[in-house]
Amino acid sequence: MTEIREIPVYLFTGFLDAGKTTFIQETLEDPQFNGGERTLVLLCEEGEAELSPIKFAASNVKIVTLDDEEDLTEEYLKGLEEKYRFERIIVEYNGMWLLDNFYAAMPENWRVYQEMSFADSRTYLTYNNNMRNLTVDKLKSPEAIVFKHFDLSMDKMDFHKIVRVINRRCQIIYEYDKDHIEFDNIEDPLPYDLEAPVIEISDQDYAIWYTDMNEEEEKYYDKVMTIKGRSLLGGGLDDDEFVIGRHIMTCCIEDIQFGGLVAKYDKAQELSHGGWVLMTAKVKKEFNHMYQSEGPVFYVTDIEKVPAPEEEVATFY
Repeated sequence: MTEIREIPVYLFTGFLDAGKTTFIQETLEDPQFNGGERTLVLLCEEGEAELSPIKFAASNVKIVTLDDEEDLTEEYLKGLEEKYRFERIIVEYNGMWLLDNFYAAMPENWRVYQEMSFADSRTYLTYNNNMRNLTVDKLKSPEAIVFKHFDLSMDKMDFHKIVRVINRRCQIIYEYDKDHIEFDNIEDPLPYDLEAPVIEISDQDYAIWYTDMNEEEEKYYDKVMTIKGRSLLGGGLDDDEFVIGRHIMTCCIEDIQFGGLVAKYDKAQELSHGGWVLMTAKVKKEFNHMYQSEGPVFYVTDIEKVPAPEEEVATFY
């Protein structure tokens, strides 16, 4: 039986000239990281900085450039693995390409060990205003984002809010220069009381709550909550189940997605598919076939049909 090799992926994202290449260069110059393992560096864009292999701590590094997003396919990535037989891959991802395209193309045996995003503080707010879908895309999953070229004239809160709306776990680092960095320590209290006997999620807080529930679901187990949303029936749900949720817009109309969770209710079939309800329920952790894993399931204690809210699509603003 052929053993499948797991390939660690180190993924670095951000717009052109944000500092990705420099970080990769410094990483490969570090003998603690680069001890001679067969490493492939996949460059998906070319900025002002260039890699200098002669300075790498070890020479067993191959650099490949990918210029066309259409070539980013699973077949292409598998071909690289077969050709170069590398033990790990470093990806400098093009800031203008959607990150989902890389994850969709990534072979099954590849595992993202680290994802970091880089941004030039001097241009980031402009990028966010003009190409918000791309800035949001690069904030969904990194462990950390580094704001390069930060200075005292800038307001950390402007950057903090952009990140925290999308990712509450991502570490935020402000780099003034190579020898001066600061970690973000701005607290983000939730807009509702987690210790209340009944946690009430208002219409304007749904998007924040849903994001936090998905990132830190453990803190919601055994809590009682009141939530307004649409009730969805069918689609493989049991007769005593429905999904309660709302459409959520992260940055623009094109990225609107439905965000909902399974609820148990013995009179679920009396609800209207797509109708609005106000539900009070206790959150339990259990396996559910809709998740194909353990996850939060609401056990309804009270529910009523209600009119649609003034703003049916939940946002972070």
